[in-house]
Amino acid sequence: MTGSELALALPLDPEQQEAVLAPLGPVCVLAGAGTGKTRAITARIAHQVRSGTAPPGTFLAVTFTTRAAGEMRGRLRRLGAGDVQARTFHSAALRQLTYFWPQVVGGEPPRVVESKAALLMRAAAGARLPLAPAEIRDVASEIEWAKATLTGPGDYAAAAAAAGRTPTRGPAVLADLFTRYETVKRAAGACDFEDILLLTCAVLEENPEVARQVRGRYRNFVVDEYQDVTPLQQRLLDAWLGGRESLCVVGDAAQTIYSFTGASHRFLLGFPARFPDAVVVRLVRSYRSTPEVVALANRVLAGAAMAAPARLRLAAQCPSGPAPAFTGCADEPAEAATVARGIRRLVDAGTPAREIAVLFRTNAQSAVFESALTAQRVPFLVRGAARFFERPEVREALVALRRAAKSGDADRPAGLAEQVADVLGAVGWQAGEPPAGAGAETERWQHLAALAALAEEMAAASPEAGLEQFVADLAVRAAEQHVPTVDGVTLASLHAAKGLEWDAVFLVGLTDGMVPIAYATNAAEVEEERRLFYVGVTRARRHLTLTWAGARAPGGRRLRPSRFLTDLVPISERGDGGRDARRTGGARSGAAGSGVGGSGGAIDVRCAGCGRRLSGALALRLGRCAGCPPSTDWGEAELLLARLQRWRAERARELSQPAFCILSDAALLAISDRRPQDAAGLVAVPGIGQAKLDRFGADVLGIVAGAIGSGAIASEAIASGAIASEAGAGA
Repeated sequence: MTGSELALALPLDPEQQEAVLAPLGPVCVLAGAGTGKTRAITARIAHQVRSGTAPPGTFLAVTFTTRAAGEMRGRLRRLGAGDVQARTFHSAALRQLTYFWPQVVGGEPPRVVESKAALLMRAAAGARLPLAPAEIRDVASEIEWAKATLTGPGDYAAAAAAAGRTPTRGPAVLADLFTRYETVKRAAGACDFEDILLLTCAVLEENPEVARQVRGRYRNFVVDEYQDVTPLQQRLLDAWLGGRESLCVVGDAAQTIYSFTGASHRFLLGFPARFPDAVVVRLVRSYRSTPEVVALANRVLAGAAMAAPARLRLAAQCPSGPAPAFTGCADEPAEAATVARGIRRLVDAGTPAREIAVLFRTNAQSAVFESALTAQRVPFLVRGAARFFERPEVREALVALRRAAKSGDADRPAGLAEQVADVLGAVGWQAGEPPAGAGAETERWQHLAALAALAEEMAAASPEAGLEQFVADLAVRAAEQHVPTVDGVTLASLHAAKGLEWDAVFLVGLTDGMVPIAYATNAAEVEEERRLFYVGVTRARRHLTLTWAGARAPGGRRLRPSRFLTDLVPISERGDGGRDARRTGGARSGAAGSGVGGSGGAIDVRCAGCGRRLSGALALRLGRCAGCPPSTDWGEAELLLARLQRWRAERARELSQPAFCILSDAALLAISDRRPQDAAGLVAVPGIGQAKLDRFGADVLGIVAGAIGSGAIASEAIASGAIASEAGAGA
């Protein structure tokens, strides 16, 4: 089959075919989430190779993770282009640096240190500046950002100020530590991961013969996830290109989530300007997610401050599925329990545990969900924990498999899958159901089962494959950390989930301060958090559940739902969050029915939430303590309050009056709590007399009725954090 026949025979949509068949030269593929970008670019490479347009050895395909590089190599092998190099930037650079260093410098290249911590501690000691472990990590991150943006120690302070970075020790101190770190590192004969790219750039830029050899070998380049490229990586790519234009880049500006490391989508969006003759293809047909998930993803992105060329509106190609679910819970333990019960139901209904993920903003959120899943006897794995190939049971299995491959035992079972199962049986694994629960034994079984599943996959793809080939494949996977899929629910941060997908996704902890994270303080940082949220939404194929908690712990300080839920969360779709979130207590005592505002002695009105006697104007108006949630769904009340606050702000601007002259904070809070249905109910709210009713009653009742009747959603007031504490507010 020729390259053109291959391109036409593959199940490609018109846009994918355009990307595949575009001639060698500058090509920019803007590919939305789930639109088949890997299929398109690997088919493009295979088409060029099999049509004879370019030999396989002239291609260098680079991406950002070993997993993505491994997936690309696997696809290329299946398409008959297995000789094409597919590597990460660092892997490709290290290979070239190791080869050319003895020629241009002499001796062995510097050893690569996996962590900067030890060197930074020595640098800090030289400055007589004790640093805590957390500070060491912060300093390391700043140095990594500086190198990624091609910023040296002398320029760090100015560059950090321009980028709005605020290192904990201050720019001047950080710049001094950066200088000392470089000195200590050179004295130790070491280099860090960023140095791999910097040194490779130097070798190529300062040695014409080296550049000639590299450019003679690699003449066609493909860069995946181009929106995440840093200035340093772009410099290396330019050194590889040497002014040539056979470059295909693929990316999605809406999935730029690593700006804090120096990544920038300006290289992706500026590609047509740099290469005026470039072919630009937009992939927008989503083959991953249901129309319901895609619609929500488009709505998330609709609120982003992105230029039109950067925004890809996805078009769903999958069959319809369930609507995304929104669930607010009383606190984080209740949220975790609710999520675990939902996962249990999915597993019982037939969804494999490996096809379910719980995604959160920070790794610290994992523990409560681990406990809840354990209570439901659901197996799970924490992405980013101990590496697969470093686990004791996996190392033991690899030793046994290598020994068996070398033995040449004539009594082996017939097929590869059977041979591997036989070896794994010798280290204590048996096919079938895993042990009950989610303990260490279950994890051990799951990891060995993943090796057995890999053998089954290889046997299906290559029936002639033997144990020796399987062991060799495992060695490559281990070197590149291309891990197999383990049968358990995945717990992962949103960043770690990039590039992955599951049948069912639970996006959890969606509160302001977490999503967006509290330290996202300017517009650009908040926009990056929105893109991260978008990445989380687009990981789901069919089932998507979004959850948040009203407090960290039972009785704790109340949290606001994420501002990104604005215009996404219908009040009518709170799930069981309303039941979880509200407290039960004594009968509600309305202020109007209790003589509030009348004359006489002390008023004995009890809080509907905790039952305590109320005092103070605000509490008496609400019929509850200011710190207790309303007796109705707290989430509905807070979202309605946000709408009322936005309306009040607009009227205040129109009338050129202070907001409190329209209606007081306490009055708005009471309205959101009671949700009056008519004029009589509204005038019963303390602080609203006939004059207020005449001027603003119709507006207020319309807002309340709209929220109840149409499932109206959170306003921009929540998005801007406009809901302030009402404690002690006057009339």
